[in-house]
Amino acid sequence: MTSPGNGDAPRHGDARSAELAERLDAVSHRIKAATVAAARSDTPRLIVVTKFHPADDVRRLAALGIADVGENRDQEAAAKAAGLTELDIRWHFIGQLQSNKAKSVAKYASSVQSIDRPQLVDALAKAVAREQDATGRGDLDCFIQVSLENDAGTHRGGAAPAMVGDLAARIESAAGLRLCGLMAVAPLGADPEEAFANLAGISAALRADHPSATAISAGMSQDLEAAVKFGATHLRIGSDILGSRPAVG
Repeated sequence: MTSPGNGDAPRHGDARSAELAERLDAVSHRIKAATVAAARSDTPRLIVVTKFHPADDVRRLAALGIADVGENRDQEAAAKAAGLTELDIRWHFIGQLQSNKAKSVAKYASSVQSIDRPQLVDALAKAVAREQDATGRGDLDCFIQVSLENDAGTHRGGAAPAMVGDLAARIESAAGLRLCGLMAVAPLGADPEEAFANLAGISAALRADHPSATAISAGMSQDLEAAVKFGATHLRIGSDILGSRPAVG
């Protein structure tokens, strides 16, 4: 199919919209089935990860009822957010974030889910304070990314579990930042149920000192059922909804 030109609204009922609707329906059924299997009364929030996919796909997803979109790179996220201000969506930054990008992210992000060091907390607090003075934006939802790797694993980012308490205290003491909970990625090649059970334990320890930090962002296309089983409140799904990444170049 031929995609609409950049800046043009996608046609209602085009083939890509139908494809996204079908994929979204399949993922929604998986989430509902996993929620029932886990005997949960709540349903995790779906964040559709749109990295490397065009802004028109975000428009299509919004038309299908998606309210939460995740991005991994500030340059791409900032451009999409600036071009889609008419949409009622929340932008979640979920990738590794350099401190010097905090000022940019504070302009559009509803949450940052990859906080892994004190310097980033401080940079975000400063950036959010500046943005609140300028625009009146709300507080930034903050997730501590915790590493679930063992020594033999391939590192996928995040703070060591022993650092979580200090990071949580630093976030809670910063004006403009709201401590929500934890984010993690299951280690490559590991049993996701074991990984997410570990994450649930880290979350329980965090909540003992910070009762409002109840969020757990975990689970992607390949392991969402395990994440739901062990209490994920936010699921970050990309390829099972959007398909393969578009060719670059």
